[in-house]
Amino acid sequence: MLRVADIHVYYGDSHVLQGVSLTVHAGEIVALLGRNGAGKSTTMKGIVGVNPPKSGQVIFNGEDIAGRPVYETVRKGIAFVPEDRRIFPGLTVRENLEVAVLPPRQAHTAWTIERTYDVFPLLHRLKNRKGGNLSGGEQQMLAIARALVGNPTLLLLDEPCEGLAPVIVEELGRIISGIKSDIPVLLSEQNAFFALSIADRGYVIDKGVIRYEGSRQDLITNTEVQSRYLSV
Repeated sequence: MLRVADIHVYYGDSHVLQGVSLTVHAGEIVALLGRNGAGKSTTMKGIVGVNPPKSGQVIFNGEDIAGRPVYETVRKGIAFVPEDRRIFPGLTVRENLEVAVLPPRQAHTAWTIERTYDVFPLLHRLKNRKGGNLSGGEQQMLAIARALVGNPTLLLLDEPCEGLAPVIVEELGRIISGIKSDIPVLLSEQNAFFALSIADRGYVIDKGVIRYEGSRQDLITNTEVQSRYLSV
């Protein structure tokens, strides 16, 4: 479904991503792991087009979308939930969802606002509350629900657990695990314990380079990789 091949991304003269490659297949959650500043968010932004690669390929459903504007990437079927969530503070929960609705994809069950309420019942109870009055966990749920009503075929989640209470993190894990059979997920996380509790496979990035890739079990048991690239 997604194949990122040797992408290089710069911030000004700074060469941040130095040949990153990864894949995401249907029906799986893939974790991109690394310390703060390792290149996780830059990889996500490079894929979706916020910071487009200067070279390399982003193949999505057989088409190279590298360098396309973000709105085109979204229309192709990639939804991106950024680290800062980007909730509209002056709009209610329901209004935040309404502005993001896109038609369902062919052969996919539609993600309607009502369906997201089934997945996030808290949002239904808060549907008339302004986005700016939500807690961090409530905003994260809204950000994911807003991505889903765009009816994507791939979901990118950038640091979804950052700053959230453990009970909210646990709930998010349950929800993300339930989504993957319908929409595969690429998840960037500094919290390796959380990511590996739900991911099928993972990549470890450090200083803009993929240092290791393997199954969940490989990453859980490889103490050398954990110590070198994931410990604080």
